[in-house]
Amino acid sequence: MPTYAYACKDCNHAFETVQSFSDASLTVCPECGGTLRKKFNSVGVVFKGGGFYRTDSRSGSSSVPASSGSSEKSAGSSDKAPAAAAS
Repeated sequence: MPTYAYACKDCNHAFETVQSFSDASLTVCPECGGTLRKKFNSVGVVFKGGGFYRTDSRSGSSSVPASSGSSEKSAGSSDKAPAAAAS
C-alpha cells in the first residue's frame, strides 16, 4: 500500500499515512481540525541493469552510437552474405 503525505493548511502540521488506493483522501487535520491538502512527492523509479536505452532498442551487445547504426547494418549484412553462399 502506498504512503501519502498530508499537510494542514491552517496549522502547517505535516504527516504521512499508509492508505489503500480505494481509501478516500483525508480532509480533516488530526491536530487542529483544519483542512488538509495532499502533498505530492517525486516517484521513486530505479532502473537497474546495464542500461535502459542501449540494451532495449538494439539486438546486439556492441556499444556503437546510434548515429553510426546505418554503417553497422551494412557491415552486418555483408558478413552474413558469404556464409549463406558457402552453405
